[in-house]
Amino acid sequence: MNDIQTVPVELGEDRYDITIGSGLLADLGARLKTLLGPERVTVITDQNVSRLYARTVVDALEGAGIACKTLTIPPGEGSKSWETAKRLYDGLAERRHTRTHPIVALGGGVVGDLAGFVAATWMRGVPVVQCPTTLEAAIDAAVGGKTAINHEAGKNLIGAFHQPKAVICDVDCLKTLEPRHFRAALAESIKQALIRDPAFLEWQEAHFSDVFALDQSVVTSLIARNCEIKASVVADDEREDLTGPPRRAALNFGHTFGHAFETLPSIGLLHGEAVSLGMVAELDLAVRHVGLPDGDRERAEKLIRSLQSVVKYDLKAAAGALFEKMKLDKKVVGGVRFAVPSRLGQTEWLENVPVESLRAALSRVIGFCEDRSAN
Repeated sequence: MNDIQTVPVELGEDRYDITIGSGLLADLGARLKTLLGPERVTVITDQNVSRLYARTVVDALEGAGIACKTLTIPPGEGSKSWETAKRLYDGLAERRHTRTHPIVALGGGVVGDLAGFVAATWMRGVPVVQCPTTLEAAIDAAVGGKTAINHEAGKNLIGAFHQPKAVICDVDCLKTLEPRHFRAALAESIKQALIRDPAFLEWQEAHFSDVFALDQSVVTSLIARNCEIKASVVADDEREDLTGPPRRAALNFGHTFGHAFETLPSIGLLHGEAVSLGMVAELDLAVRHVGLPDGDRERAEKLIRSLQSVVKYDLKAAAGALFEKMKLDKKVVGGVRFAVPSRLGQTEWLENVPVESLRAALSRVIGFCEDRSAN
């Protein structure tokens, strides 16, 4: 287990560490025994991840003397629902899962969000340990304590803040990701650099070829820097205060348009793909309204374009439904509201955006997609 990095999340009594490196799932039992000393845990995972990693995790836990039960859900965004949550509650009740028994969330963003929500609400809160198995979860969803399920009106509308006791990221899991999913997740990394760290944007421009090649040391460094950025944001604004300037809310850059794109089934975008196109739209608004230099927008778009797979995005047919979806976004306060970069590393609120600008931003995205299709 070489090249292990630890990133602290400083939240007073709720502080925890993010541990990143190779071979960590096989050592999970010993780590949990030292950290929490549980007699038993419940692992929540999905069917795909279970086939790959559940045996390793169960063996590690039982080898450390921790009794373990696994609850498995279907993969995909459809599992972030009341129905699936209830089935998990039923499983916890059957096992008599108490407030002292941790839940281990083993999987990607869907598992992390759902298992975290169940942990936050079962018996008014039980410990949760996040074990992300996807890049998107490792650099974003597993860190920060946001948990949620979806509502038919929109994504992540029902949720709670519930900080994990630890985040344990085994980078070996990334080797089993489909290339499309891996590249899509890097949109969140670009986002974090744009809102917080221009030097990290430059690092990504120089190192993405090594990231794409799954160079373990480079990928570990990428995840660690993302976690450092998010940890600092969360420590500054744990529960996303929307009344002042955007602090944690800056992490939503690209997501107001992005969530609207993602909820349109006719397009079929992954979360990271939707966020990448959302950033293209919201960068256009930033150039038009808050003075973001066009050269910075072009740098960002070039890096976003490097992530794109062979998937074709046809947004024209769905354009009419986007604005109604955006009105239900949970970040909207008194109208459509965006946290956008006014310069690299600095964000501000953009409110009362003219409809003409929203349509122009969508046109920018459509043109971006057409340019990709032509190449």
